[in-house]
Amino acid sequence: MKLLNSYTLEIKKSKFIALYYEVIEEQEIKTLLSDLKKEHKKARHLPYAYKINNLIKKSDDKEPSGTAGLPILNIIDKNNLNHTLIVVIRYFGGIKLGAGGLIRAYSNAAREVIKI
Repeated sequence: MKLLNSYTLEIKKSKFIALYYEVIEEQEIKTLLSDLKKEHKKARHLPYAYKINNLIKKSDDKEPSGTAGLPILNIIDKNNLNHTLIVVIRYFGGIKLGAGGLIRAYSNAAREVIKI
């Protein structure tokens, strides 16, 4: 597993930290997600999406359904990425963004982090 890039976005006091990894197998993703949750204990959400050949998975991690994992996965698909994991760590700033705001935030973070 290799960290290719990171990108931080701030919207209405919420901080979105996007991490872009090259991954080979699913087990390394599980270990990484566990480590990130320990490292970012105060983060409210750690949604992600990944694609390894035909293995595709996404998680909203307690964000409203379809507002985090799916927008991240859409960026992976639109850019024809493979062996890719994108995690976006959210530190909640106290202001709700609404479904549209969350979709834009997670999409923008994922779109920017893959620009190397």
